[in-house]
Amino acid sequence: MSRISTHVLDVSLGKPAKDVSVRLERRELSGDWFVLASSRTGADGRCAQLLPANETLVAGVYRLNFDAASYFQAQEMATLYPLIEVAFQVLEGESEFHIPLLLSPNGYTTYRGS
Repeated sequence: MSRISTHVLDVSLGKPAKDVSVRLERRELSGDWFVLASSRTGADGRCAQLLPANETLVAGVYRLNFDAASYFQAQEMATLYPLIEVAFQVLEGESEFHIPLLLSPNGYTTYRGS
């Protein structure tokens, strides 16, 4: 089974970031980005499966786009990073990716989770 998931944690508040808009895209050979799916984080800050059921994870470059501006606006906070794009490489034979995002109004970090 192929899977791409994410977990967004608001480190400034010390809790999961719920209702963050997340978009999954794949870069085509032309260099254009193709939208595979859009979702929102749940109360636990997670999107458990972003890859649509009819899609197979193939080698290539993918990216997650996080709408931080709308999230922080709902918290009545300003942010330096309104849109966070996290691109990552999928190699042949890889099938599962968990890409967490640690978020604050003035910074962020990400890593390959498990």
